Amino acid sequence: MKIHILLILIILLIGCNKNSNHPVPNIPFDFSINLTLPSYSDLNGVSGWAYVNGGSRGIIVYRRGINDFVAFDRHSPADINGDCPTPLFPDEDNYLQLNDTCYNAVFSLYDGSPISNSEYGLRSYQAVWDGNQSLRIYN
Repeated sequence: MKIHILLILIILLIGCNKNSNHPVPNIPFDFSINLTLPSYSDLNGVSGWAYVNGGSRGIIVYRRGINDFVAFDRHSPADINGDCPTPLFPDEDNYLQLNDTCYNAVFSLYDGSPISNSEYGLRSYQAVWDGNQSLRIYN
């Protein structure tokens, strides 16, 4: 019985360390945006997105559903050294894809997963909506 508990703890510890190897720096922040401001008006409808300051290279927030928001760092995981002058941006033909022009990597705006040319998905942040006008974004 003790061996089972020990094995479970070891597996949990190994699983918790996966994000420590992520190439995008983890920069702590905690702020809220007001969705009634004109710069965030696109977030008032499902499938809208907006840029906000924070993280390593800025953050893109996407509204997946009526009560569901996601937030990802615009620093491409393919850009390990952070040398690319252009942060990730939505593809003009498919806004659900974020493009990395320096490394030709592509990522899903819907869930942050890599589509091509990256071993890692996007660094994601917590996005909690108060159901009214405030969206809290933090890590």
